[in-house]
Amino acid sequence: MENLEKVANKWFKPYPFPGWRENVEVLLVALAVAMAIRTFFLQPFKIPTGSMQPTLFGVTSQNLKEHPEFVRPTGWARVAEWFAGVSYVHLTAKASGPIQRVEPPLRLLIFNIKQTIWIGGVPHVLWFPPDCGQVDIATRAGLRPGDVCQRGDEVINVRVQSGDHLFVDRLTYNLRAPKRGEIIVFETAGIQALPQDQFYIKRLVGLGGERVQIGEDRHLIVNGERLDAGTSHFENLYSFDPQQPPQDSRYSGHVNGPLLAPLFYQNPGGVEIKPHSYMVMGDNTVNSKDSREWGDFPAKNVIGKSYFVYWPITERFGWGHR
Repeated sequence: MENLEKVANKWFKPYPFPGWRENVEVLLVALAVAMAIRTFFLQPFKIPTGSMQPTLFGVTSQNLKEHPEFVRPTGWARVAEWFAGVSYVHLTAKASGPIQRVEPPLRLLIFNIKQTIWIGGVPHVLWFPPDCGQVDIATRAGLRPGDVCQRGDEVINVRVQSGDHLFVDRLTYNLRAPKRGEIIVFETAGIQALPQDQFYIKRLVGLGGERVQIGEDRHLIVNGERLDAGTSHFENLYSFDPQQPPQDSRYSGHVNGPLLAPLFYQNPGGVEIKPHSYMVMGDNTVNSKDSREWGDFPAKNVIGKSYFVYWPITERFGWGHR
């Protein structure tokens, strides 16, 4: 055996570039493990819109040109803001003249990268923060073609708050069925009036075979039983003052009406959910496209439940949201 090993080491050709080969093998194994975790256990997900506020936040912004008294924090206060997902976008006119054109944002996959604004015949490149949502910065700043600017004028001054990034638990629903009140993530494929290639996040309010109504007091009625603040997972949602009108990004129950909830408005006796289907609604009842408009969807569209907010580091960080 010793002689055989000597002969083999002498005459057999070694694998070329053994170091590269080993590194590629390690990378492929790491990718396989990451894909397995993402597919079967935890999948990252970011919230682009405000339909679940104030439970989970999408990207929000503030036009600081409307608040000249605002002073940007510096030092440790700015560091704390960065961990809270806050970015500032500022643009100054390099030439005098009207805003001639605002080009669509340059996108890479699902991210807006930059946008070009033409002022007085001069292009102004506006770079976006890592997470600015689906609405571009020019729109958030209220920029309008035709507005006249002078050289040196502040054209854009926007404060952007990153939306919540969370992990989706993809394991639990393989062991049990979803429960009412849980915040679920589902595919939009097959749901009419929605894009067919996206994922939405909403609160599960109705199960297959149930009849759901929206009461005049903005509380849901499921199979004749009214849900209230004592119902599990609805403690915050139904904590609103019934004397106050519904407000954007505030807990206001569930609003009925011809615009926000045409399906329920047209069926005051309630809507029956098809078997093996679910009905969902956003917590931001005045700013959410949900089952009040397009009804139920197949249970097989559900990919998991909201699990852990890992960015930004705010009061919603961790498991606290419900």
